[in-house]
Amino acid sequence: MTRTKIALFTGDPAGIGPELVAKLFAEPATLERAEIVLIGQRGQVEAPAGVQWHTWPGLDAPPFPRAEATADNGRFMLQGLEAGALLAQSGAVDAFCFAPLNKGALRAGGMHQEDELRWFAELLRFDGICGELNVLEKLWTARVTSHVALREVSTLLAPEKVADAIGMIHRALAAAGKAQPRIAVCGLNPHNGDNGNYGDEEGRIIEPGVRLAAARGFAADGPFPADTAFVRAIRAEGGYDGVVTMYHDQGQIAMKLMGFERGVTVHGGLPIPITTPAHGTAYDIAGLCRANAGAMVNAFDLACRMGASRRATTAH
Repeated sequence: MTRTKIALFTGDPAGIGPELVAKLFAEPATLERAEIVLIGQRGQVEAPAGVQWHTWPGLDAPPFPRAEATADNGRFMLQGLEAGALLAQSGAVDAFCFAPLNKGALRAGGMHQEDELRWFAELLRFDGICGELNVLEKLWTARVTSHVALREVSTLLAPEKVADAIGMIHRALAAAGKAQPRIAVCGLNPHNGDNGNYGDEEGRIIEPGVRLAAARGFAADGPFPADTAFVRAIRAEGGYDGVVTMYHDQGQIAMKLMGFERGVTVHGGLPIPITTPAHGTAYDIAGLCRANAGAMVNAFDLACRMGASRRATTAH
């Protein structure tokens, strides 16, 4: 049986990405999990025997200043992301995993989209439903709105978008091996709006969205008050596999408190599996060999699982 094949990119060359990839290679299980196509800068990372270097414009790039967000490392990252995504799109690899990026450098290097997820969607010419999913071991989160100002969140909510987020996380959990995922949905306002005293989005938008998702075949419970939704999710008895939140920090604060150095971001909804650590480039410790590789290991593991699922699906 052919093993899963993963494109692995070292991320921001000015941050901890190359160090994380080196530590990932030091894990005995890494090379057993998949064949690896490495997208990086020769000299920054030593590729173990069996790892294949990908030929791309950044392979022999000159050294980058450490801990600086510049247009140069921004362009390097965009070229690396393009290389990995196109390898996965073509079927040359089953999934794509990359080390952390610096958004300021990406924008300086030419990215005009709100985040790399939208950049990927444009690159792949994908106009379907997509969004960031955050994963901490067995718990996944999706959000209805993402990188927008908090004052805009209420105006951007709609039943269709709530249902889309539920469907997206349901499909992603299934692709990661959870056949019948249990999903909880957060309300927007304090105490779930307290019957309209603190806002009416729960009854006017979120509940209809949950019903619409169920009609599409994606069952979910809620909305629940956001300050207890994660308590419900992590209970040993009757817990949930996924939580749908209404805005970025509603889920991110909870997930990062529970495991900042273990969380993974999945670019959900896209036609190819893409994963990355949920933390940033840590310029303050770049080059000091102090980076915790836990999230990088988890991101690679999840890419392998999702890539194997994709391979099995396309083989039938």
